This record gives sequence, C-alpha cells and structure tokens, in this order.
Amino acid sequence: MLSTLSQCEFSMGKTLLVYDMNLREMENYEKIYKEIECSIAGAHEKIAECKKQILQAKRIRKNRQEYDALAKVIQHHPDRHETLKELEALGKELEHLSHIKESVEDKLELRRKQFHVLLSTIHELQQTLENDEKLSEVEEAQETSIEADPKP
Repeated sequence: MLSTLSQCEFSMGKTLLVYDMNLREMENYEKIYKEIECSIAGAHEKIAECKKQILQAKRIRKNRQEYDALAKVIQHHPDRHETLKELEALGKELEHLSHIKESVEDKLELRRKQFHVLLSTIHELQQTLENDEKLSEVEEAQETSIEADPKP
C-alpha cells in the first residue's frame, strides 16, 4: 500500500510538474505570439514607410527627368548674354535700315517732284507747240488768202 501511495504521490508530483511545465510553455507561447504580433506590426510600419519612400523616390526621379529634359531644351538656346548681343546688333541694323529707308523715300519723293515738273514742262511744251502749229496754220491760211486775193 505504501508503494501504491508512493506511486500515486510520484504520479501526482509528475502531473503537477507537467502542469507547471505546460503553464510555463503557454506563457512562453503567449510571449512569442506577442513578439510575433509586434514584429508584424513593425513590418507593416516599415512597409508603409518604404512605400512612402518609394513614392518620394518616384517623384524625385520624375522631377529629375523633367529637369534633364528642360536642361536639354535650354542647352539648344543661346545664353542671355549672346541673345542680348544679337538683339543689340539687330537693333543697330534696324536703325541703319530705317535711315536707308528714309533716304530712299526722300529720293523717291524728290524724283516724283522732278517727274511732275518734267511732265508739267512737257505738257506746257506740247501746248506751246500746238499753239505754234495753230498760229502757223493761221498764218499759212492768211498767206494763201493774201496770195489768192489780188490787191486792187
């Protein structure tokens, strides 16, 4: 009986130890479960942060590409100093050409006036010639009439 009792005590002690071990294992599993949950939450935060970084990197890349495209376009155009020199040269050329234009217009106006005077002179000369012809015709007519009329 003693041995049965001792076996029962031994069995009970063993069961208690297994029970304690199971409790500690459950606590350990809960601790591991909480650590895993924290790791998952941390991973989700890192993923969200990485997504933000990716979006920012994409925006930066897009801006750089636009910048490079604009820089290439700008490289095709001359710089401000050269453009101002060209504008100044073109302004001087325009001023010179406008002086030439005024000079040519003045000459053209002078030629028009001279041509008008020439035409007026030619017209007056024609009038004079026509008047002379009429006078000569009248004189010839008078001479022929004088010759045809004998004097009494």
